[in-house]
Amino acid sequence: MESIYDILAELRPENDFHASTDFIGDGMLDSFDIVELVTALEEKFDILIDALDILPENFANTDAIAGVVRKNGGSL
Repeated sequence: MESIYDILAELRPENDFHASTDFIGDGMLDSFDIVELVTALEEKFDILIDALDILPENFANTDAIAGVVRKNGGSL
């Protein structure tokens, strides 16, 4: 999970992602951030995230993000 937090911190260092359970609802990530996050996750975990998985609820918190990574063949 720390690797996901590291990516999020690089993407938006001004946010405390550890303190939130809903990154989208709390305004920490927007649609542009999700595109950048998908790219970073694909590079970090050597995966290709299916376009059907790019939904706000799949990026709302670290558990959801980890689920997307695992679903697409990544290992945390």
